[in-house]
This record gives sequence, C-alpha cells and structure tokens, in this order.
Amino acid sequence: MSEAQILDRLFATIESRKGADPEISWTAKLFAQGRPKIVQKVGEEAVEVTIAALVESPEALTAESADLLYHLLVLWADAGVVPADVWAKLAEREGTSGLVEKKSRPD
Repeated sequence: MSEAQILDRLFATIESRKGADPEISWTAKLFAQGRPKIVQKVGEEAVEVTIAALVESPEALTAESADLLYHLLVLWADAGVVPADVWAKLAEREGTSGLVEKKSRPD
C-alpha cells in the first residue's frame, strides 16, 4: 500500500478498536468516554497544531498534525463518517474556488 493510504489504514485500525478494552487501548478509551471527550481531544490537538505552526519547529508541527489527524479519524469513526466520504467531498470541491464554494453554502 502507498503512503497516501495511511489514513485509510489508520481508520480501519481505529474502527477495530470499537468495543475493545479501554484499559489497553487509547482509542478504545476514547470511544468509551464518548463523543464529548473525543471532540475535546480534537480541539486540543487543533490548538497544539496552531501553536506549533506559530512558534515551534517543522518537526513539532508534523507531530502535532499527526495527532490531530488521528483524533479527527476517531471522531469520524464515532460519528459514522468514513474517509471515503470526506475524500469524495474534497474531490467534488476540487477546482472550485474556496470563495465560490463558501458562497454556495446555505447560511
């Protein structure tokens, strides 16, 4: 598999942790704690990405970005969103100006 498929492989691993023992799996622990905790972690990681981008090294930004992507995938799994749906939405928007796309959204 290519490196481009890493998020799909990670998502499959995350999905496999649903119902696993929260004492031995961080992912299972997040699922057991529920969506509010998962959302909190996504928010924390987003802030850490922002800080790393502003005042830390590219390596720190890389590590924090990986953490954010992992927690976002956990949120998707909890919410019933699959990566293919997100990839399809990105493909649908490809080639469209971000300003035009935003104007097309309902208020």
